[in-house]
Amino acid sequence: MSSIKEFNEYREKMNERILSQDNKVLKRFFSLDNQTYTDGALSLKTKELLGLVASMVLRCDDCIKYHLGTCHELGVTTEEVFEVFSIANLIGGSICIPHTRRATEFWDELEEAKK
Repeated sequence: MSSIKEFNEYREKMNERILSQDNKVLKRFFSLDNQTYTDGALSLKTKELLGLVASMVLRCDDCIKYHLGTCHELGVTTEEVFEVFSIANLIGGSICIPHTRRATEFWDELEEAKK
């Protein structure tokens, strides 16, 4: 199974499990996240790129994969992704390099799956 499919299936399964608990705070947080990533003063694409850079600086591989997948769906180019990587490494420092490696590998898999 591809890491893209595995990641998406696991994320969906666990989100359903979490939301099945009917916890008001968690449901509201998930809803706020969904509402934030819509077009507004900033485009959805810009917001996803911001989410990607923040995820890289915070070193969250799951978040990086999520934002990369969404960016890919939105038509973000490889050149744009690497500019985000450069900003994340500048802000976050060399500790972001391992995440950049894994992000590059995941992006390459997304690009390959598109073919």
